[in-house]
Amino acid sequence: MHAAVFTGETPSLTIEEIPRPTPRRGEVLLEVAACGVCHTDLHVMKREVAFPTPCVLGHEVSGIVAEIGPDVSTVAVGDRVVCAFIMPCGACRHCVRGHEDLCETFFGYNRLRGTLYDGETRLARADGDPIWMYSMGGLAEYCVVPATDVFPVPDGLDLHDAAVLGCSAFTAFGAVHNVAELRLGETVAIVATGGIGSALVQFAHAAGAGTIIAVDRAADKLEAAKALGATHTVDASTCDPVAAVRELTGGRGVDVSFEALGHPSTFATAVDVLDDGGRAVIVGIAPAGRTGEVDLARIVRRKLRILGSYGARARSDMPQLLDLAARGVIRPSELITRRYGLAEADAAYQALSRGEVIGRAVVDMRR
Repeated sequence: MHAAVFTGETPSLTIEEIPRPTPRRGEVLLEVAACGVCHTDLHVMKREVAFPTPCVLGHEVSGIVAEIGPDVSTVAVGDRVVCAFIMPCGACRHCVRGHEDLCETFFGYNRLRGTLYDGETRLARADGDPIWMYSMGGLAEYCVVPATDVFPVPDGLDLHDAAVLGCSAFTAFGAVHNVAELRLGETVAIVATGGIGSALVQFAHAAGAGTIIAVDRAADKLEAAKALGATHTVDASTCDPVAAVRELTGGRGVDVSFEALGHPSTFATAVDVLDDGGRAVIVGIAPAGRTGEVDLARIVRRKLRILGSYGARARSDMPQLLDLAARGVIRPSELITRRYGLAEADAAYQALSRGEVIGRAVVDMRR
C-alpha cells in the first residue's frame, strides 16, 4: 500500500510503498476512504510535540472494513465505518468508569510510543524497520484500528464526509456537551475558527446557544463561521476582541468561551471575555511547555472556571454524533472546504501551516 510517511528530517510528508498491515486480536483493518487534515498532526511535523519517527500521521478516518481480527463481532467485512482519534482500550481505570477521553493505555502506548496496545506498531518498511502510528496512522491506503473505536456509518451519510466526525466534530461534541454542558440560550464566544472552531460554531448552534460570537483574525474564516451559525463575528486583527465581545453582550461578557487554537493570546482572550461565573473551555492543543497567564484574583472573585477538553468518549459519544449527522442536525460536509489526494498529503499540510485552510481539509482516497 501507499502511505504518507513523516521521517522527522523536515516538516514534510513523503509517499512510500510499504507492506499492507494485518489486524491482530480485537482489531480491524480498514481500507481508508478519507482522512482529515488536522493541526495536531502539524505539531508533530514541526517537532512541537514529541513523537517517534518515522511515522504515519492521520487520526480522523473513515473507511470500509477490509479484514477483522479474532474476537471482533461488532463489525463485518464491507461495513462503512468511522473512527475517533482517541482509541479507547476499554479496560484501564478511566475507560471502565466512562472517561475514555482519558484512556491511559491510549496515551501511554500510542501517544508516547506510536504503537497499539500490545506495544507494537502494525506498520513497517519492507526491510522490517518499524514505522510508528499516530492514532491509527490514517494517511495511508489501509490502517489498523482497535475494534473499540470502529463505528458503522448510517445509510445516507457520505462516507468521505464522515471522516471529520473522528476528530474536529468529535472534539467539538465533547467540549460543548461533556465539558461546557452548554445550556439552551447561553451566550458563547468561540476564539479561533479553524477546523475545530468551525465545528464548535456548528455544535453551539445545534445546542441552542442564544448568541454565538466567532473571534478570529481572518475575514474569510469569520464569513464561514457565519454560514455555520455564528450570530456575530469579531475580527481580532482590527479591534480589541475582548472589548468587542463585551460590547456585543451589553458589557457583561459571555457565559461560555471556547479557545480552539492553543496560543497564550487566544487563551487570555477566552478568559477575559467571560461574564461573572463563566466557563472557559480550552480545546486548542499548544506545543509542549507553552503556558498562559490568568488574573488569579479575578478567577476567584468572579467565580470563573477554566476547563480542559480533549476529545470525547468514543463508545458513548460517537453513536450520538453519527445520529446527529444522519439527521442533519450537524452537517460534516459544510466543515470541509478542501480535498486532496493521498499523493497531495504534504501539500495539504503545508497549506494548513500557512493558514490557508478554512474549516477542514481532507485527504480523499478517491482522488
